[in-house]
Amino acid sequence: MDLFRSANSSPEQIRAIKTWVSEVFRLVEDDTVMVTELRCSEPGCPPLETVIAILSSSGSRHFKLHKSAAEIARADIDELCLR
Repeated sequence: MDLFRSANSSPEQIRAIKTWVSEVFRLVEDDTVMVTELRCSEPGCPPLETVIAILSSSGSRHFKLHKSAAEIARADIDELCLR
């Protein structure tokens, strides 16, 4: 079992999301972006959501998108920056 690899999304899509996050948030080389898909079985919770974490020396930020990583587009990341 690999806890850090998505069963539904390709490694290329995960890399693309990380690249988009780095570009949109203007991250530097030392910053880290983590993308994780989580399953939820609680009522009212989407069956799959994607959590994006940005870790930097100035602090961390976390975002949840109520869709699988495979469904995420650049526009979704652009919207995160506006929050």
